[in-house]
Amino acid sequence: MNDFNLCYQKYLDEFEEYLGAYVQNLKTKPSILGESMAYSLQGGGKRIRPVLMLACADVLNVAHKEVLPFALALEMIHTYSLIHDDLPAMDNDDFRRGKPSCHKAFGEANAILAGDALLNEAYAVCFEECLKGEKYALASKLLNEYAGAYGMIAGQSADLYFTGKKQDVSEEELLYIYEHKTGKLLLAPVSIPCILAEYKNFMSFEHFGVLLGQLFQITDDILDVTGEFSQLGKSIGKDESENKLTSVRLYGVEGAKIRADIYAKECHAVLESVESDTSFLHQLIDYILVRTK
Repeated sequence: MNDFNLCYQKYLDEFEEYLGAYVQNLKTKPSILGESMAYSLQGGGKRIRPVLMLACADVLNVAHKEVLPFALALEMIHTYSLIHDDLPAMDNDDFRRGKPSCHKAFGEANAILAGDALLNEAYAVCFEECLKGEKYALASKLLNEYAGAYGMIAGQSADLYFTGKKQDVSEEELLYIYEHKTGKLLLAPVSIPCILAEYKNFMSFEHFGVLLGQLFQITDDILDVTGEFSQLGKSIGKDESENKLTSVRLYGVEGAKIRADIYAKECHAVLESVESDTSFLHQLIDYILVRTK
């Protein structure tokens, strides 16, 4: 596990350096716009999406410089979604990563604009990549699809729709939320390196990405019940208090843990079919399964 931690930190440091260079050139007028964007964008966190993208690039022999712009765009999209998700009209959370949420630090209106700006900046990065050729345009198109009305936003809409609903809900509806709200932005860092590698191992990696997204969200549901604010950096117990549709609501904590174990085993099995060094990805699965933050 020590080797895993070192490797994870190496990927993390590389991305943070790339992100830092972007933020350094983020000069807006008025300055509060850039400040609120940077506040959330550099708010810390696991950075699991850019780390996953860099790790998959290594498995597929894709140069890091090829994927780093997409990792940045993806993290911008993820960050904008968190800013908006924390707003009173949505999940109404005062904290994110142990700090006041963007709307608590800068006000609701500035937080909305910061999220809007990050989303537009993400696509500006992708447009620059499109100029390099077809596979970069295809990678940009995929990220657009996974983040939009048929991807993450669809999942967020479904999550809101079922929040507080008293009627019976099904596993199919839960998996739809998983696949879209969380899963699409964890599938993107797996799929984009495959596209840049001329679709090498695309089917296997796509299957792996879908399963990993489901595993991640189940562990998130469990942590909302069993986690601690000091480690998670956000409010605990909100899912139950708001009657959200989660794996814990459907199966109970122990049932959710069993399903998490199953998804982890399926992730490992898919990677076994990939003829390359996937040891870091195997360890990443175990890290997600037992994570405490």
